[in-house]
Amino acid sequence: MSGPVLLRLAGVARVHGRGEAAVHALRGIDLEVRLGELVAVMGPSGSGKSTLLSLAGGLDSPTSGTVEVAGEELTGLDQNRRARLRRRGVGYVFQDFNLVPALTAAENIALPRELDGVPARKARREALRALDEVGLREVADRFPEEMSGGQRQRVAIARALVGPRRLLLADEPTGALDSLTGEDVMRLLRARVDAGAAGLLVTHEARFAAWADRTIFLRDGVVVDSTGERPFPESLLSSTPGSGA
Repeated sequence: MSGPVLLRLAGVARVHGRGEAAVHALRGIDLEVRLGELVAVMGPSGSGKSTLLSLAGGLDSPTSGTVEVAGEELTGLDQNRRARLRRRGVGYVFQDFNLVPALTAAENIALPRELDGVPARKARREALRALDEVGLREVADRFPEEMSGGQRQRVAIARALVGPRRLLLADEPTGALDSLTGEDVMRLLRARVDAGAAGLLVTHEARFAAWADRTIFLRDGVVVDSTGERPFPESLLSSTPGSGA
């Protein structure tokens, strides 16, 4: 059973540009994600999926509406406080892994903790525990180029959830992986959410969305459908899917 609401978007809109050149990336989005809940976001390229993730994690600000994480309204925070909340409360998993090539797996995972003032030795202990959690302790001292794609993605997931962070935002995390490895990554994301995190997953593949508790479908910046127990409407997948905004 899902717990308290961790992420809440209310009346969120995002407009890029002005006048006739204005692009309405999102239009009046209302969304809640609870602890223990994984919500998938689907839609064609340009529907607003990545913009939604950026707003949910405080990487961007809405033109109107409010975004709250753990009861704190992001739009009311200055840049430094918002960055601190992201480091402590929000973890990101990207399609291209986004690991620092010059750092080992353990150093990549420890980096956000060290940036938040955690002593290096303690940060490494936390990183090793996170690697244990994803079953990759043996790659702790390997560099990204020395790991497979699946291993790099699991390291990225460990980095996203190291420390006290409970909101997991994943943008096409299986897009660069083969089918079997993608299933392994989804199994890991599902387990972390079941253990007490809240997850928002952007994907263009219905088989990965099936791991979620709910699926919302965006088109032209609007939620046009939402599924829970019933099957996802394949008719909504007629547009060419993609990982764009």
